[in-house]
Amino acid sequence: MRKPLSEVTSLSLLIEAGAAAGRVVATRDHALFLDDFATASLFGDDLDALEGRSVVLFVGDMAMAAAALIDLDGWARRIVLCPPGWDAAKLASVVIDAEADALVHDAEREAPKVDVPLFAPCRLPMRPLRKRPVATRRTEWVLPTSGTSGPPKLVVHTLDSLMGAIGAAPTQQWATFYDVRRYGGLQIFLRALAGQGSLQLSGVDESVDSFLSRLGDGEITHISGTPSHWRKVLMSANARRIDPDYVRLSGEIANDSVLESLRALYPRARVEHAYASTEAGVVFSVDDGQAGFPAAWLARKGAVEMKIVDGALRVRSSRIASRFLGADAPPLTDEDGFIDTGDMVERRGERLYFVGRRGGIINVGGAKVHPEEVEAVLNAHAAVRASRVFARRNPIVGALVVGEVVLRDAQVSRDGLERDILAACRAHLPAHMTPALLRFVADLPMTDAGKLARHG
Repeated sequence: MRKPLSEVTSLSLLIEAGAAAGRVVATRDHALFLDDFATASLFGDDLDALEGRSVVLFVGDMAMAAAALIDLDGWARRIVLCPPGWDAAKLASVVIDAEADALVHDAEREAPKVDVPLFAPCRLPMRPLRKRPVATRRTEWVLPTSGTSGPPKLVVHTLDSLMGAIGAAPTQQWATFYDVRRYGGLQIFLRALAGQGSLQLSGVDESVDSFLSRLGDGEITHISGTPSHWRKVLMSANARRIDPDYVRLSGEIANDSVLESLRALYPRARVEHAYASTEAGVVFSVDDGQAGFPAAWLARKGAVEMKIVDGALRVRSSRIASRFLGADAPPLTDEDGFIDTGDMVERRGERLYFVGRRGGIINVGGAKVHPEEVEAVLNAHAAVRASRVFARRNPIVGALVVGEVVLRDAQVSRDGLERDILAACRAHLPAHMTPALLRFVADLPMTDAGKLARHG
């Protein structure tokens, strides 16, 4: 009989709860058969040495990271998930703040030079276990924040808070563009394990075209990514290799242009955009086909409560993280238990719309510009598939607004097109928000987290 998710205290129990033969978590290079975890481990019998430790997980392939999470949850005291691409300085800072006493790393690579008493090399395929240890601990899951300079903030979750928005589901075959070591990807990883299907993961260096081609060979029903991921899908020749039942967007503002384009591309699919953050957890999902969310939701009481303070969204719920980790870590919530998300919202009629991050404002001669607001106008133009807006320093006004656009048709004549797009901007935006410079580009840069890179 299937165990209720409320009684699941570790990933090994979660796999048992959704037991079904042949389930797999796969990347381009590796496949983890979930049935194998009853008798095998990424560490073999060396798993014993990691009991009760604060472990930093620093590996390459996501399949290896996924296997380590299943092995360590309920067994280690703490797991710190290091995203790919980290340098030695960040790793050393995290080892100190997490009071780490073990580091899990790829056996095929030289171990990073950090001060921990135990190095635990791992490799795939998994190795046999004499007996799977009983996972009884309430392991802390530590996720670094992304998108900031300097040492990352370390956000502490438990399996309970991470799974607060996940319920039992029928068989769903999941895929995600996210990395499972970031909050958005971890949510899909847990949804897949809580269900009765499999999960396909995009490789760190795998192109969107390659991933879609690989997914076309499977039976994908549910798939998630950031709006930036999905704009790349919309530009891909392999976009129709999949025919999902469900499309999920999160991590960035989902505006009307990308939502409408996805509904046209996948008319069978339910297209939903979710609002979540590493600190606040999953706050809500919107499936009515519109950008933003109903203003009436601010009055709702229940698992999640929201309010607007000085134009920014604040959230209180059982899904939020418990604290920041580290000796000098700031408080996570205010005195009433609300997290200041830093995401700015604007009311238009009976709906609230996200307009950008408090820290992402461009200052043009003292006037404030949210890049996302300008991008929404650029993306609404019939010739534009995607856009990116960022600041360029200017000695007179401090900064200028610069726009880059990817055209829907790369072969279209550009005669007069720049003038036409800028005219549309002037019709909908104040003068200080209209790009001072507009460039046509073939692609837009993205961060490792799958979001638009905001720096020019």
